[in-house]
Amino acid sequence: MSFRELVIAYFQYPAIVAYLACAVVAIGVFAWRPAPLAPSLIAVAAASFAYPLIWYVLHRWVLHSRWMYKMPLLASTWKRIHYDHHQDPNHLEVLFGALHTTLPTIAIGVIPLGAAIGAFWDAPLGGAAIAFAAGLITTCVYEFVHCIQHLAYKPRNRFLVEMKQRHMEHHFHDEDGNYGITTFFWDKLFGTYYQRAQRPQKSPTVFNLGYTSEEAAKYPWVSELSGGVATGHPRRRARN
Repeated sequence: MSFRELVIAYFQYPAIVAYLACAVVAIGVFAWRPAPLAPSLIAVAAASFAYPLIWYVLHRWVLHSRWMYKMPLLASTWKRIHYDHHQDPNHLEVLFGALHTTLPTIAIGVIPLGAAIGAFWDAPLGGAAIAFAAGLITTCVYEFVHCIQHLAYKPRNRFLVEMKQRHMEHHFHDEDGNYGITTFFWDKLFGTYYQRAQRPQKSPTVFNLGYTSEEAAKYPWVSELSGGVATGHPRRRARN
């Protein structure tokens, strides 16, 4: 895949168009009720800094948790936003998150932060709007890097090469680590960063995230939606 083909594939996905459209609206709100330069820059910096931590926390303790599939009301959400992605990591249609989960998460994560910063300059709306725009644009950057990691594109940049290697280890070797997408700072801080040589044994749950046949017998909702429980490598397996 060439870089041009990568970009075309990226912009064909509706979620990216939706993120950019929402960012334009947020920038429009900011233009209508602007905050001064200082809080605006602080809000953008804070939102951009907070996003990787928010993603790490959600990725590790929500998406890789085993409590969502045990709840009938959340099983379908867990299946869509992460189980399907690990079942077939390079499948473009489930590569990006679902808008009904990602947009509220971005808003909850950065809008209060931006509003609080802007409030010190009597501009909470402007601070909230610019922080939301920053969160949305950061999401687009994340998703572009995520495309590089999963699609048949070979990056030349050393940083992107390493990010792709670590993320592929998360998907194909051991899912309990390397939760970052554009940075492994938080993985290193919390002790979840690894290279394959450090973990010679492959995780038996790297593709199913712990949702085994035994778990499906007790909590059948994801299995019912998936047509059964799949085992083995996503490209070389048959349904049970």
